[in-house]
Amino acid sequence: MRTPPRSKSDALIRLGRKGPIRARDLAEFGIPRTYLRRLVDAGTLEHIARGIYRLADAEPSEMSTLAEVAKRTPHATICLLSALQLHGMTDELPHAVWVMLDRKARRPSAPHTRLHVVRASGAALTHGVNVRRAEGVPMRVTNPARTVADCFRYRKHIGLDVAIAALREFRRKRKGSMDALLAAATVLRVARIMRPYIEATA
Repeated sequence: MRTPPRSKSDALIRLGRKGPIRARDLAEFGIPRTYLRRLVDAGTLEHIARGIYRLADAEPSEMSTLAEVAKRTPHATICLLSALQLHGMTDELPHAVWVMLDRKARRPSAPHTRLHVVRASGAALTHGVNVRRAEGVPMRVTNPARTVADCFRYRKHIGLDVAIAALREFRRKRKGSMDALLAAATVLRVARIMRPYIEATA
């Protein structure tokens, strides 16, 4: 098998060490897309989703799936059970990635990943959303206070018991201020629902 020229392939491998590679991003690095196929054929890269690649020998981590989702759907926000896991507020591993999308956004295609999608708009879409990096990939994620408020807002999806447990962990681990929690609850219109549980965990 013919080996790709080293300068371009080495540059592509260096990108892969930072996290998943998105084919459409290669132009800014001066790497032709043909190198993706060459390195896949050589067994150096693997194709994990449409337009997404990673190093074949990359060590999997808890963040790998989230990084792949964020790379494929940068406008999605990691939320609810997946955000609880990221913030260390649950010991359970979600069986799917929970993401929040604009009400008018098209549902993302993720053939290798199970997604749970919730919808929001306006302030409910943007309040309490931060950007962090997962394996070098920028990822939108709800902060702890917003995540707890979301759990109450979407309690029919995840269960009220999960929402109450998230609130307890938020307070026990001091993941944020009460002002931040009440602000998120107000924006999401669940302050009245949450107040008795907040008082009970005081």
